[in-house]
Amino acid sequence: DVQLQASGGGLVQAGGSLRLSCAASGFTFDDYAIGWFRGAPGKEREGVSCIYNSDGSTYQGDSVKGRFTISSDSAKNTVYLQMNSLKPEDTAIYYCTVGFCTNLDPYAMDYWGKGTQVTVSS
Repeated sequence: DVQLQASGGGLVQAGGSLRLSCAASGFTFDDYAIGWFRGAPGKEREGVSCIYNSDGSTYQGDSVKGRFTISSDSAKNTVYLQMNSLKPEDTAIYYCTVGFCTNLDPYAMDYWGKGTQVTVSS
């Protein structure tokens, strides 16, 4: 079974940093992309960042470019999302997903983890 365990969320002040981790299992890691999406009450799900584990190519959402960085460790089957210069509008549940990075479309992702809460205070 595919399992995605996201961790690293928490409460941080605006301007601060967090690093999220996604530990993946149950599939061939390098055959797929790992994506981070986020959801908040009253807002549509938003594609944050995505990485193809085979070649390291990455995709970023416009709202996080220059602030968030995605990376992958194939030896650990883990993907990281380093989030810097956090803003209150980054507050959301962040989900780790498996699939394809196509335009950061959530429907291109086949599996979703349970998510981790990120709260940024002003």
